[in-house]
Amino acid sequence: MLSVRERYKPSTVVKAIGPKLVPFFKTVAIFFILFEADSRLNSIFYCLVKCLPVVCLMIFVLMHGMSLSEIYAYSRKILLGLFFSCLGDAFLVWKNAGYFPHGLAMFALAQVMYTWAFGFRPLSLRTCSVCACLGFFVYWLILPGLEGPMVWMAGLYVALICTMAWRAIARVKFLNDGWTWTGLCSSGGSVLFLMSDFVIAVNRFRFDVPYSHQLIMATYYAAQLGIAVSVVDSHVDALIESTAIKKVQ
Repeated sequence: MLSVRERYKPSTVVKAIGPKLVPFFKTVAIFFILFEADSRLNSIFYCLVKCLPVVCLMIFVLMHGMSLSEIYAYSRKILLGLFFSCLGDAFLVWKNAGYFPHGLAMFALAQVMYTWAFGFRPLSLRTCSVCACLGFFVYWLILPGLEGPMVWMAGLYVALICTMAWRAIARVKFLNDGWTWTGLCSSGGSVLFLMSDFVIAVNRFRFDVPYSHQLIMATYYAAQLGIAVSVVDSHVDALIESTAIKKVQ
């Protein structure tokens, strides 16, 4: 008989979750077909089409179980992160009308939720150092283009997203069970999130990045996908961790 972990091998999981992700891929395709370039639209329709992929991921997370029990604590936090991300997407539709700080605040809350979900074990100070250096470099690069409250808001956001990436990457080898689906997807999603926000920062505060719209949205949707699908076997990780703790006690 297969163990719990063997039933959640990446190849098995992909076959199981593939059909549930069809709405997400369809809405992403619709977005890029309708808005292949950053058309600076500020309509409700553009907002709806832009937010739909993340809404599909929220539904995907709910489909994999949701309750107030500790087993689904990870899923609840990821769901909240997706919710705040969706609000951030909506605010950024009207970023040129002064809502960029509002969108940044919503994404900051999303990073807090993701970091809370990933936890702080194992600590992995080496990964922390790499992410911190990357954060300092990005902030140094965009600092000349920052003015007013954006000086500290951008600095805070860089710190939050780098912390999120640190915690996601650090947990690739979760517990003592090696590479897990949850760890792989969350770490991959965090790296893509960093790439997406890096392009946004450079494009907005320093210089125009060629094909910035395509780069930003493609890496962003892929990042949210990776983080969302990490919930698939998160309850298994929770069960294994609680069992390990009980054995130690």
